[in-house]
Amino acid sequence: AEQFIRFWRFEREPGVRGVPMTPLTFTLRGVGLLGPGLASWAESRDILAGRRTLGAGPTALPVPLRLPSAERRRAGAAIKLALAVADQAVAQAGVDPRALATVFTASSGEGAICHALCDALARPERLVSPTRFTNSVHNAAAGYWHISMANRAASTSLCALDGGFGAGLLEAATQVAVSGAAVLLVATDTPYPQPLHACRPLPDHFGLALVLAPSGTTGALATLQLSFDDTTRGLPPTPAAGAALERLRASIPAAAGLTLLEAVARPARESRVLLDCPNGLRLCVDVLMELP
Repeated sequence: AEQFIRFWRFEREPGVRGVPMTPLTFTLRGVGLLGPGLASWAESRDILAGRRTLGAGPTALPVPLRLPSAERRRAGAAIKLALAVADQAVAQAGVDPRALATVFTASSGEGAICHALCDALARPERLVSPTRFTNSVHNAAAGYWHISMANRAASTSLCALDGGFGAGLLEAATQVAVSGAAVLLVATDTPYPQPLHACRPLPDHFGLALVLAPSGTTGALATLQLSFDDTTRGLPPTPAAGAALERLRASIPAAAGLTLLEAVARPARESRVLLDCPNGLRLCVDVLMELP
């Protein structure tokens, strides 16, 4: 909470000099990944490490089998995507999904449902489907996840346009520091149909989930340290090392996390990653070490 107060005062109060942020240190326990040419963390690690090139092909959204059949039919792309990557991350982390607090973040929302609602409101009868309306709210994916898991832990849903992944990571890391417990971060983006696609062109579906845990947790993939640094203001975010991965990172906000995953997959590389964050800030993430 103190870190957010310092950050808020620095951004909002004229004449107040920013206080250096005390770094937040935590571990990465599990990863879920789904995007064009990226089926999971396990299947994509060689690509992220530069040992294999990213293949072509659209994102294949799996059927959310954990949902009842009626809900399964109604679930849109954003819900299917979020549940898929969340399942991957939790399974790898080996944690109880019923006890995890969550942070869900997206740059905008469910593009296809937004289009369908606008289309319905543009017609003379103006009849909006109750199911589509229910699934249009920004925390719909979080609701489906928590209900399907019988999870009553706290959940936060964020929207921060191109800084959505950085904002979500900051929120999740702060919750880990305050609560001393693991937190599931889920970042997703889905494309809009035309004509909205022309205003907000997202080329494909992309989802990334991370299970973050307190520092010192055993069995983690890496130890991460998160901070703000005034000297990085105005610098571009860290590009992905692979050309195809960089095109993906630059075109889908949720894919900003690819550079972090590259740093984890390539521990010998430079470990500092700069991520977009709201208000023009850059979030600094240092991959300190890789654990057994």
